[in-house]
Amino acid sequence: MEGTESRSGTSSVVADWSLVVWTLCSVLLPVLITLWCSFQRSRRQVLIRDIFRKSKHDWHYTDLFGQPSYCCVCAQHILQGAFCNCCGLRVSEGCLKKADQLFLCKEIMMRSNCGAHSSMPHHWIRGNVPLCSCCMMCKQQCGMQPKLCDYRCVWCQYTVHDECMMDCLKTEECTFGEFRDLIIPPYYLSTINQMRKDKRSNYEKVVPYCRKHWMPVIVLANTRSGNNMGETLLGEFKILLNPVQVFDLSKIAPAKALQLCTLLPCNAVRVLVCGGDGTVGWVLDAIDEMKIKGQERYIPQVAILPLGTGNDLSNTLGWGAGYAGEVPVEQILRNVMEADGIKLDRWKVQVTNKGYYNLRKPKVFTMNNYFSIGPDALMALNFHAHREKTPSLFSSRIINKAVYFFYGTKDCLVQECKDLNKKVELELDGERIELPNLEGIIVLNIGYWGGGCRLWEGMGDEPYPLARHDDGLLEVVGVHGSFHCAQIQVKLANPVRLGQAHTVRLILKSSKMPMQVDGEPWAQGPCTVTITHKTHALMLYHSGEQTDDDASSTSEQDHVREQTDEDV
Repeated sequence: MEGTESRSGTSSVVADWSLVVWTLCSVLLPVLITLWCSFQRSRRQVLIRDIFRKSKHDWHYTDLFGQPSYCCVCAQHILQGAFCNCCGLRVSEGCLKKADQLFLCKEIMMRSNCGAHSSMPHHWIRGNVPLCSCCMMCKQQCGMQPKLCDYRCVWCQYTVHDECMMDCLKTEECTFGEFRDLIIPPYYLSTINQMRKDKRSNYEKVVPYCRKHWMPVIVLANTRSGNNMGETLLGEFKILLNPVQVFDLSKIAPAKALQLCTLLPCNAVRVLVCGGDGTVGWVLDAIDEMKIKGQERYIPQVAILPLGTGNDLSNTLGWGAGYAGEVPVEQILRNVMEADGIKLDRWKVQVTNKGYYNLRKPKVFTMNNYFSIGPDALMALNFHAHREKTPSLFSSRIINKAVYFFYGTKDCLVQECKDLNKKVELELDGERIELPNLEGIIVLNIGYWGGGCRLWEGMGDEPYPLARHDDGLLEVVGVHGSFHCAQIQVKLANPVRLGQAHTVRLILKSSKMPMQVDGEPWAQGPCTVTITHKTHALMLYHSGEQTDDDASSTSEQDHVREQTDEDV
């Protein structure tokens, strides 16, 4: 009896221990597997980053390709993997190292032994050709089969079927395709580099420098602007152009990037700025530095791809109110080629603080768009303070405008800027202006203000002096408050037009008021603000499809272009 009890007690203990063991296994095994997978993943990521760092390709990793893709090494269908932003190669993670050894990327520079008649053959990459592309030989559509097939030249973007590929095509001279007039060929940079070593500067005989219609473009993209499309655009422009022409402004300053202009034909270079109005101002400041260095003959003309929130300068010059990927990059480059050159006034804004013991230097700004004091500056100041605290929330143009709307509605109720006419004095070309009851004063250089509103025109139901952005004149208007601004935005009211002037002087007599220059706000105490003409910037005007608002200013833009042609 006792033996039976001892055996049953032992078996129960064994059962309890086995239950404990299995419980521990069921808990620890998933944890161990998770840790092992995490270790392998981190190890794999380290290896991938090491390959990316040492490679001549501009590799980027994606968890999901945007179109059906096949590995260029093993030819297998892949959903995720690495792709090169320059040549367009796509490979699976396991084939990355092998692809890096097998395939050459786009060459920024190459050796050239043909002097002024330098050329280069096609650089063919197999598979993953663009959708709806046609074979250069038989003119039939390429990339139709669900496998790695057909070829694409990374320079001219021509495609050809596997069965149409002939030996002669592999050695045929590449023409650089549709955008040959925008691309800087690798052999050109090699030749120029050798001439600089030999201390020669007669670039005029180098091909394509001597070509009549060559207008190389430099792309400057701000990856932090507006809706964060800059990173995608950088890759798309590198595919179509020489990667040396495309710069990320978060990694290199515009002043350094623009030194490439000194190696290119005088008065022929075009710069495409991908960013908001603030980014455009940053680039124009760098161009002014080129003038100071004595590089005036290398000054480029500037086009805009609007990625910011307001984009008023872009809107004024015909490039639109905002870009969200609706226009192909190829069409953007065509627009840059076809754009007309015009001039843009740039203004010096000097803010001198009041006080007998104030020894600080005056604050000096450069204005391209507008200066303001009052409710719109207050909205910009509140928006700026909110964005500084939580920058991750402001990654969308819609969210940014919603925040502006919130602060505008708040000011309608609070009216923090009321009785402005009692706090300031305004002088236009030395003549004092009697101010009515106002909450804000806005000094305009361009046609658009506040994210797409033609402020100087208002409703357009009454005559007003012609306004241009190259005539050396500023337009000065007043607003009665945030609600009045909203009415003007939807064409239900006119602004208080105070006049036009070559020089504007504004004296803030007391208290602290919000001010802004081109969307950069600050709170300002008693001071004197003086706005005078600084210089002209060479811009590009795109005369594409017009809105109803743009139609009213068509004659104005035509006059501007005619004037520019006469000056040239």
